[in-house]
Amino acid sequence: MDKPAAGYWEAPAMLPQNHPARIELNDELHARPPEPLIPPCSISYLALCVSDAGKAEAWAHLCDLAKRFNVNPPAEGVNHFSAQFGPFRLKWERHSEYIRYKFIVAGNFTFLEPAIGKVPKDWLEGLPGQTLVARNILFTNGEPATQDSDKISELHFGGNALVGSLVAGGNARAYTDLRVHPDGFGRLLIENLSLTPRQAGRTIQRMVETDTYRMLALLALPVARELGPFLGECERELVQVTSSMADADIAGEPALLERLMKLEAAIGSQDSQSHFRFSAAAAYYKLVQGRILELREQRIEGLQTFQEFMERRLAPAMATCVAAAARLDALSSRVASVTRLLSTKVNIALEHQNQGVLASMNKRAELQLRLQQTVEGLSVAAITYYIAGLVGYASKAVKAAGVHLDPDLVIGGSIPVIAAIVAFGLHRFRASVSKH
Repeated sequence: MDKPAAGYWEAPAMLPQNHPARIELNDELHARPPEPLIPPCSISYLALCVSDAGKAEAWAHLCDLAKRFNVNPPAEGVNHFSAQFGPFRLKWERHSEYIRYKFIVAGNFTFLEPAIGKVPKDWLEGLPGQTLVARNILFTNGEPATQDSDKISELHFGGNALVGSLVAGGNARAYTDLRVHPDGFGRLLIENLSLTPRQAGRTIQRMVETDTYRMLALLALPVARELGPFLGECERELVQVTSSMADADIAGEPALLERLMKLEAAIGSQDSQSHFRFSAAAAYYKLVQGRILELREQRIEGLQTFQEFMERRLAPAMATCVAAAARLDALSSRVASVTRLLSTKVNIALEHQNQGVLASMNKRAELQLRLQQTVEGLSVAAITYYIAGLVGYASKAVKAAGVHLDPDLVIGGSIPVIAAIVAFGLHRFRASVSKH
């Protein structure tokens, strides 16, 4: 058995079982590696927003392209794929919200001869998703001396104002106008000074990612603008309800509570719909800032750097989104607070009503008790009367049998005794019922 080379630690014959996610998490560091690039070349970059169902469709569409060019298709479920397709090379990557395509063709070209022109037109027309970013990139060998930016603009960007800088620590120059041209693509010119192929791949990937994440962050801006009128209307409704609470009577408070509940439901619905977009915008904005720092820009005299342009244009838009999200959250908290206050007020009013009801019930109970006592007194008299009648009949029968007695005296003498016994019996019965 071969011995390990000097300086290498020899692993034990058997390691404990791997964590289920060990290999996947380790390989995540190497996911979506940048494509090495050698100038001169032309690159067409697409970023398409797709749904979950569209991701599977995009994979099937890519397999169709591989079949056309006799290329081994990507395995199902992979997140990145790279291969040579005849006249062009394709780098395909799948992300959480979008899929991006990078078509690369070697050689000297202009923006009027983009790399995407080598891709079958019918295949491009069948791409699933919605275009978020489309950019043609020229990667050329640059001269050591900086060229006149006005000439570069006239030659490549239709005379538009440029944003540009030295990137990768001064090893390349990058220019763009950040506009969509009549062909539907943006344009990026990169002049190589001393980049290695892998450095070039990383630099261009950072630049296209900056553009992509910028657009993904800005998807929250229309949401923030649409929220403005809704939030204003909700705030006015809340003010009206709050003002009405002071003068509302018990009969009107349930209607106010119902208005608050409807308002809270509408705000909760809007929050559910916009929360992801605002959270994603904050995350994408941080990625934009990180990618710009990784460019290691140096100023080209007379031009705004990418960082300056992004901070000047993108930062206010992100501040608008943050303000809209904070306003929505604050409004939700205020509505919840007013709802709790009104609910407490309604509950206190109900408690007062319940106390009145209980007091009325107590009065009725007292009256019933008095009535019961009156009925009991009458019952004693009635029972005594009937029993005294029975005693009278019995005494008359005894007199008829020859015993000398006066029935009237017997009846009169028995009445107090009978009444006392009946009253005592009813008292004991009432006491027994009360005890149980």
